[in-house]
Amino acid sequence: MTEAPESAGPRAPHAPGTPCWVSLMTPAAGAAEEFYGALFGWEFRPGQPGRQVRASLGGREVAVIAQLPPGADLAAAWTPYLASDDVDRTAERVRLSGGTVAVGPLDAGESGRMAIAADPSGAVFGFCTDWAHPAPAGRGGPGLPAWNELRTVSAVRVTTFYARVFGYEAEPPSAPDHITLRSGGRPVVALRGMGQALPRALGAHWLPHFEVTDTDATVRQVLDLGGRVLEPAHDGPYGRVATVADPQGARFGVARRPGTVPRPRG
Repeated sequence: MTEAPESAGPRAPHAPGTPCWVSLMTPAAGAAEEFYGALFGWEFRPGQPGRQVRASLGGREVAVIAQLPPGADLAAAWTPYLASDDVDRTAERVRLSGGTVAVGPLDAGESGRMAIAADPSGAVFGFCTDWAHPAPAGRGGPGLPAWNELRTVSAVRVTTFYARVFGYEAEPPSAPDHITLRSGGRPVVALRGMGQALPRALGAHWLPHFEVTDTDATVRQVLDLGGRVLEPAHDGPYGRVATVADPQGARFGVARRPGTVPRPRG
């Protein structure tokens, strides 16, 4: 069985390129709090005044939910952040490798030094200093980030970009145009080439996955809470997974890791 990419749950210190944080930009932050609080049991506290809230679970910080400015012509979306030991140097590597730095580098209070960029295919991701989001080490758990997958036209075409920026090593493809990248000897992110099956209106994008104890039950709960199912629950190399969207349209995955037992139903 294919080894799953490294948990996005914090690990100290992070090897460069390890997912260490995730943020949601949405036009309805209050509604998002209600949705994710009910779905994953997250609790929230204010972040930057008037701009964001920080989600936690069991004392571990999970994510930031930020309100899009009024009138912003942007869709609700999740963005993963990858660890960097030097954000300014990483930003320069992004530029030299054919990507675009859209925000920063800048100091962002509790979020540490960070930047937001796009790879040559247009997929948006962030990167930040390793100390930006300290939390106990571990491989995650229900309600916590599990892994991140890039969905793009061709995984092969963007592998070189991410390898140059973060020093990743690519594993042999596990399926046609499905590539896992390693950092510090561990699998940390997955790249999935979809060719013409990639939704043209959506374009290349990163898809965070959150761990759950019962994928099928979580999918039903997503529907009950007003979300949508984009890819029904199915068994894959990393466990039983599904792709869903919250009521504002932000896409994410839910996954039960191989070998875990679904929670009792009823």
